[in-house]
Amino acid sequence: MIYKLFRTPEWEALRADGSTLGAPIDREDRYIHFSTAAQVAETAARHFAGVEGLWLIAVDEKRLGSDLHWEPSRGGQDFPHLYAPLRVDQVEWAQPLPLADGRHVFPAGME
Repeated sequence: MIYKLFRTPEWEALRADGSTLGAPIDREDRYIHFSTAAQVAETAARHFAGVEGLWLIAVDEKRLGSDLHWEPSRGGQDFPHLYAPLRVDQVEWAQPLPLADGRHVFPAGME
């Protein structure tokens, strides 16, 4: 499983439109940024610190096929990047990420 962080309007747009090219940074970079379970909490802390209304989107990487590429990024770690629109039918589950003491609270076993 790989993970995408969306703000509420981005998640609502995906649900309404059926697909997305991602958040503004994704469209700028021309691929959709994902993280692994081991990477997603740091991604949230670095890029979404204190952001209310954040959603955690889980996608089975096998459903993305050859459009998914693993490429070095932060600290030389390989991150999953999707070079195609993300379709709502590829989302396994989504849940809001509440804030507690200024940090996002992830599902048990992810941090």
